[in-house]
Amino acid sequence: MDDATNEVVPVSRPGRQSTREQQVARAFVTLADSLVDDYDVIDLLTRLVGYSVSLLEADAGAIMLADPAGRLRQVAASSEDAHLLELMQLQNDEGPCLDCFRTAAPVTVPDLERASERWPSFVAAAMRQPVFRSVYAVPLRLRGEALGALNLFHGQPGSMPVEDQVLGQALADVATISILHERAVRHGEVLNEQLQTALNSRVIIEQAKGVLAQHSGLPMDQAFNALRRYARINNLRLVDLARDVVERQLDPGLLVTTAQR
Repeated sequence: MDDATNEVVPVSRPGRQSTREQQVARAFVTLADSLVDDYDVIDLLTRLVGYSVSLLEADAGAIMLADPAGRLRQVAASSEDAHLLELMQLQNDEGPCLDCFRTAAPVTVPDLERASERWPSFVAAAMRQPVFRSVYAVPLRLRGEALGALNLFHGQPGSMPVEDQVLGQALADVATISILHERAVRHGEVLNEQLQTALNSRVIIEQAKGVLAQHSGLPMDQAFNALRRYARINNLRLVDLARDVVERQLDPGLLVTTAQR
């Protein structure tokens, strides 16, 4: 696994033409190396979002997964702004990411402000705080069925180049593989248990972020990074650490101090 600490985005953005292939290779090698027994699915999906944002030159990204009842829930995001935009779609039951999931096909929105006829409630909510202006959503799919969506957001209007769309789908496919896990597919196990575990883990992690933010005054993004860094330093699963924080088995102040060293 990459030895990154508190960075959500693990690759830099030097000259696109000269280093693009090397960055892509590094991302896929790191992600493939992470797919081992007992890997932390939430941390891996967060890493994947970070790679997607960097490689595809987006400003933020997020992943949504469907629960066993078919309802989408957000499980990984590169920023709180991306998290909030996903919540706006879920609250209004409309938006590019939901359409991507429902159709199992990519959805491109070059200018979100001009999409008010398609998604009136969502666009109205998003334009009240216009952090992002364009969206590209690509499905996480298995044999034509969507399990969720990888969503990329840009602060300026514009379309994503075709080569970036191809790479975006490849990254989404890695996310799908990480969720399903090769052994579960081989043995014909039911997928719902794995998906529900990921979704439940995210709820606990969100609660732990809130505890750390309230205790330390850190923004939610930094609170999450502190959780990830402490988990890696101490070789802990992220969800187990989050549960200890929520249940007050671990002093939040000690966690933040250790993670910031």
